[in-house]
Parts: sequence; C-alpha cells; structure tokens
Amino acid sequence: MATQANSVPHPTLIQVDPFIPADQQKGIHNRWHPEIPPFATVKPGEVFKIECVDWTGAQIGNNDNSDDVKNVDLTKIHNLSGPIAVEGAEPGDCLVVDILDVTPFEKMPWGYTGIFELNNGGGLFAREFDSKAAKAIWDFHGIYATSRHIPGVRFAGVSHPGLIGTAPSAELLATWNKREGELIAAHPNAVPPVAFPPEPIGAYVGQDIAPDVMKRIADQGARTVPGREHGGNCDIKNLSRGSRCYFPVFVKGANFSVGDLHFSQGDGEMSFCGAIEMAGIITFSTSVIKGGIEKFALKQPIFLPSPVDPLYSSKVIFEGISVDYHGDGKQYNMDASVAYKQAALNAIEYLKKVGYTREQAYLLLSAAPVESHVGALVDSPNACVTMAIPTGIFTHDILPKPEGLTKHDFGQCAIRSDGVV
Repeated sequence: MATQANSVPHPTLIQVDPFIPADQQKGIHNRWHPEIPPFATVKPGEVFKIECVDWTGAQIGNNDNSDDVKNVDLTKIHNLSGPIAVEGAEPGDCLVVDILDVTPFEKMPWGYTGIFELNNGGGLFAREFDSKAAKAIWDFHGIYATSRHIPGVRFAGVSHPGLIGTAPSAELLATWNKREGELIAAHPNAVPPVAFPPEPIGAYVGQDIAPDVMKRIADQGARTVPGREHGGNCDIKNLSRGSRCYFPVFVKGANFSVGDLHFSQGDGEMSFCGAIEMAGIITFSTSVIKGGIEKFALKQPIFLPSPVDPLYSSKVIFEGISVDYHGDGKQYNMDASVAYKQAALNAIEYLKKVGYTREQAYLLLSAAPVESHVGALVDSPNACVTMAIPTGIFTHDILPKPEGLTKHDFGQCAIRSDGVV
C-alpha cells in the first residue's frame, strides 16, 4: 500500500497574542507609509500564514456592557499584520494574492459587532440615531455564529479580511493626504468626520526603526479607515477562502498588509464596527504579474470572489429609494446611498415588529450574511437599492402573515453601564 508523504506545515510569518494590546507586539502597524519596512519576505508561490489581532488591538472584551466600545481609542486603528514583501515585485506590477483560508484562533472562539458613538466612530445611522455605544458578542461553533445579545438567530459565516492592501508610494501617499485634507477643510465641523487626517498620537510600527523614520511615519502616515487605490479597508465579505486578489504595486516588494478579520458581515457593514470582528489566522500564497498595472488598466484592485457562500434560498427583501421618508421626506436625485439607507431603515423597522430592539436589528443587519444590490440607477429621480435578509438564519418565523407578525421578547444587546442607548 502506498504511503502518503507527510505534509510540510506552512510557516507562520507573524505571530500575535490576541489578548495583548497590539502596540506591545511585533509585526503590527496601524498607518500606511512607504517607509514601513517589510517584516518578512516571501517567494512567489510560497504558502504562508499570518496571525492577526482584532482591528482595535484587544480593546473590546467579551462582557455584557459597551463601555469599551464607548471609550475605544480610534487613533490606534486598524492594527495590521505586515508588511510582507514578495520577491520580484516592482512598481507597475500586479501582486496576485490567493486567500487560502481564514480562521479564528482556537483560544478565542468569539467576536463582536459594535455600534459606535456619534462622536467616536459614528456609522451609517450615527446622526439619525444619535448613536450611543452598543455591542453584541458572538460565539463561534464551527462555521456558525450565535449571540446571547441577539437571541433567535444562527448563521454560517464567510470569514474574510476586512482590510488588505499594498503599501503606497510617497507620491500616492501625498495624493491621499492632499485630497482628504481638502475634504476635511470643506467640512471642518462634520460629526462624524468626513475623513481622518494623519495623526501622530497612537501611530505604531512594531519593528525597530530609526527615530527619524518613525517620526515621518507618524506625521505623514495615512489612516487606515477608508479603502483607497491600493485596496485597504474595503470590507468585501466575499473575499473568503478561495478568493484571488489583484493589487497594484507601488513600492519594491509590494509590501502588503492584512488585518480587520471578520467572521461574518452583511453587505455595507453599516454600523461602522458592523462585521463580526475577530482575531485569527489567514493563509496566503502570492505571485507577480510583471507590468500588470498597464496590462489590466489597474487603477484599483480586482477581485475574484470565493466560491464558498452560505446557502440561504429564502429571503425577505426590502427596497429603498432616494427619498428620506424616515426623516424629512426630502427627494434626492439618483442617490444610491440614500436608497441604501432607506432599505436598511425599512428592514430595521420590520425587525422591531418581530421583537428586536433598534440596536439589535442594526447590529444584526451589519453582521449577518445580508445581501444588498443596486436595482436601478436609470429611473430619475429614484435609485433603487435592495437589502435581502435570509429567513433561514432565524429560529422563528419572520415572514409576513395576514394577521401580522408575532412579537417576541429578545431582551437587549450589551449597552453602556449608564443605561443610555
């Protein structure tokens, strides 16, 4: 009988402790800057693992109040593992990244979803709801998640990195800071802010680097909050195991980083900390396409989604149009963002009829495998956006009936210790 050769374990290039603050660990950084040196280097085709802390760097605990969300220090986010250099990658190339697996740590089989304060993070409905901190803790059971803070639901997660991208060149970094600085100047008192400028406070690079280089990184480094030309914080839920990513290369080695791992997420991640945030391990392999930026007209990344997706055939779909009928009734012209918000608000109001609080519904739509699509962008003045909630994630019936919906008592999610919601 033939014997199978023992498989060689893949190296873990960055190792972290998910319970220790990120700014006490090696191989982690929380700014984008071309002078952050690679923490490790790989050859094209090599398979390797990277461990990641959660995006806040262990600021959020598995408990039953949301004071940690209320007081989170956003100058320290996102905590990324890397950078990883790929041999042979040069500016103008395309870095191909295959995501082979994404898993939580065995010693930390839980994650969280949060509603952030209006004045500290915000979210899609920060102003409408005058958001106060709330959260749900989710327990992982294999591929499934349940929460003591949102009873009556159980769903399969599609684990993925919320944030992955290559390092910017000095020129691209300057472009980011210029255009975002102009936006901030045009909206100086916006709450939540329209963008986050470079901020030396909280900047961290978990490597031994020269003080003058660290000062430049702290003073100039781009915040990790938005996605940009290099990838970054795009929160695309289908970038799970089996996905392939094509990133433009701006510096020698590409120097890509990853973090903000999610166990599950709905399209839009609407509550800002809207996925099921987790610490975990991601497995990669890479290759390089020479001259890929020109070959593919690569202005921003291209992705091939994962073939693995939860199968929920029955869904309740809510529509939204470009009318603020949950507010002042204003008509907008082909505004898909307004239409998305109206679809989400319609879904939240429906779930309240089932018995969930507004905060529970907001968190659930952020974390569960909810699908949103643009239905139409051609029929002025109303764009149409849909939000589909799988009925199979509920342990009770939520379908419309002639006699109305059965209202249950699902308690409340974790709120502030002062009781304010």
